[in-house]
Amino acid sequence: MIPTTSRFAARGSNGRALSRRGFLAGTSALAASAAMPAVVRGAAPGAKTYRAAVIGHTGRGDYGHGLDVVWADVPGVELAAVADASEKGLVDAAKRLKVSKAYPDYRRMLDEVKPDLVSIAPRWVDQHHDMLLAAVQRGVRGVYMEKPLCRTLAEADAMIAACQKHNVKVAIAFQTRYSPKLPVIAELIRAGTIGQLVEFRARGKEDNRGGAEDLWVLGPHLMNLIELYGAKPLWCFGSVCEQGRPIRREDVKPGSEGASLLAGDEVHAMYRLASGAAAYFDSVRKAGGGPRFALWICGSKGIIELTTNYMPGAFLLPDASWSVPRGKNRKWLPITSAGLDKPEPIKDGTPHRGNVEAVKDLIEAIEKDRKPLADIADARTALEMVVAVFESQRLGKPATFPLQNRADPLARL
Repeated sequence: MIPTTSRFAARGSNGRALSRRGFLAGTSALAASAAMPAVVRGAAPGAKTYRAAVIGHTGRGDYGHGLDVVWADVPGVELAAVADASEKGLVDAAKRLKVSKAYPDYRRMLDEVKPDLVSIAPRWVDQHHDMLLAAVQRGVRGVYMEKPLCRTLAEADAMIAACQKHNVKVAIAFQTRYSPKLPVIAELIRAGTIGQLVEFRARGKEDNRGGAEDLWVLGPHLMNLIELYGAKPLWCFGSVCEQGRPIRREDVKPGSEGASLLAGDEVHAMYRLASGAAAYFDSVRKAGGGPRFALWICGSKGIIELTTNYMPGAFLLPDASWSVPRGKNRKWLPITSAGLDKPEPIKDGTPHRGNVEAVKDLIEAIEKDRKPLADIADARTALEMVVAVFESQRLGKPATFPLQNRADPLARL
């Protein structure tokens, strides 16, 4: 059985910059234009410099979780401009970011400033598709973008096609992916510390957003981690209910924060993964009562608990029963960037650090022409895992990947 909620309370610690080479080594067994010349704060003499711009929209997603201020802490980058359709929001953003160029129209900003790098910062997803295409078509080389990715898989497909055509790199703000704890977890799995992988279990926060909104807004973080350690999904069988019964057409409403159509105060989903393991996501409105938002990686010899953020809580229980038997000297062992049951040597574990490491990785991906650590294709897979729950409910049977229906499934309920 899964341990009780209190046992899964978040246990924070601090973190360090993630080495992509180290991450890839740890997970190998698991599934511009020329730079703009500028004097850039913090850049080494002779270092390549990049011009960045920020797209936000006060009142419609704002600036996400620090996607506007990240550029100030990235060496070799000059923040040149900001765009915001809200008049007051634009004034406030320009002052906060200390930029003299402020535009009510992000397309005009892209045309005139010609940035190398752009933050697409709004949490609301209804403009992500248009904002990204506008940036890609105007010669931007790299984009740092809030999640969820967009409203539908059709939008995601168009966004990826445009990025591939113009060789634009897109990094997604899955901050957990940049944690130095993740390669340690990958090595523990590879070494067989928890035995054969048999199950991934994820739950949302299960607060007032519990159910469909929880799945849509927070689910992508956990889906991304499931894919990382468990491989891509093959099929999903989902159940979506409202007040204890299957959702009906009258339950369907526009989702908050510009999301697609949503319905359901309770969602349950099972996935079959290419690795052979099963994965589950569950969320019930107002059933939280604690920091349950996490992923549990269950093996034949033990279980790993992983929360989210740049330096997530991460613990291992070396017991095949996945519980702490009475009278036995067994306990949850902390996983740090230094290894299993070792002191955490890193002091800066703030969420902002995750943004900084993501942007540094994005720049390296541009320069080496490689995939960013958490890129737009990863975000599409996470979105597809979310959408598959509603598509399975609509079909009344498992939905297989890739989903044939690339539109909003609840529009056809």
